[in-house]
Amino acid sequence: MSLEKLSSNKHYEGTLAKYKFRSAALGDTYTQFNLFLPANAAQGKVPVLVYLAGLTCTEDNGAQKGGFMRDAAAQGIALLFPDTSPRGAGIDGEDVDWDFGSGAGFYLNATNPKWSKHYNMFSHITQELPRVLEKAGLPLDFTRQSIFGHSMGGHGALTVYLASLLSGMKQYRSASAFSPICEPSEVPWGTKAFSGYLAGGVAEGKDRYDATAMIGKVKGAVNILVDYGTADNFLYQLHPDKFLEAARVAGHDEVQVRVRKQEGYDHSYYFISTFASDHIHFHANFLKA
Repeated sequence: MSLEKLSSNKHYEGTLAKYKFRSAALGDTYTQFNLFLPANAAQGKVPVLVYLAGLTCTEDNGAQKGGFMRDAAAQGIALLFPDTSPRGAGIDGEDVDWDFGSGAGFYLNATNPKWSKHYNMFSHITQELPRVLEKAGLPLDFTRQSIFGHSMGGHGALTVYLASLLSGMKQYRSASAFSPICEPSEVPWGTKAFSGYLAGGVAEGKDRYDATAMIGKVKGAVNILVDYGTADNFLYQLHPDKFLEAARVAGHDEVQVRVRKQEGYDHSYYFISTFASDHIHFHANFLKA
């Protein structure tokens, strides 16, 4: 699992580098990620903010179009951009649909035997990447870690964060999302993913990977920010109102769970980059505490 550096660019006095390695979690396939290290990483370990991208995306979308780096550099926070699925697994059907298979790993661990060797993005994000990066000696402090994402990646960020709280690990200090799929067990994108990847289908997905179902099980404090646009053509796939309702019923107030409706914005990176600074500063409050 040794890292190979593929490229490196100076950016806001820090460095954005692309790496690849052979991933055990993803069935011994090669995977790539981008890592932004702020200038202060030269003096010691820095906190880490993980960005999970959406359907059809790669490790490059957030790094190239998100507009996150200026504020991350100013706050002294590293940004980690993983890929969205395994690549080249050779599974029949993985490249047929844009919303399932390659580019659509849904940040879960597959239990359907057809997919379970390779499609383990949950373990890749939460266990494998921190272990590989620490072994490589990169100046990252994974005891100060948060997570955010967009669309499918927003679903991933919320569920990974909530799963860590429910397990008692508290691996992440905060989570945020742009246009997240908040209730995947009730929308086409999510039911397709759960029915394909999981042996227990939608029922298994609702129990383990549905943020709206999960938020109701969390009894302690949470730190969550969600933004979505009123002109988003995919609102029927997202259900942010259902997530907010479930959070309030569970006793999580406006301080703990903030869901903001942004007038006129769509599902694109124009929307994400507009509110990128807000999300970086939101996480900085917890990562630098």
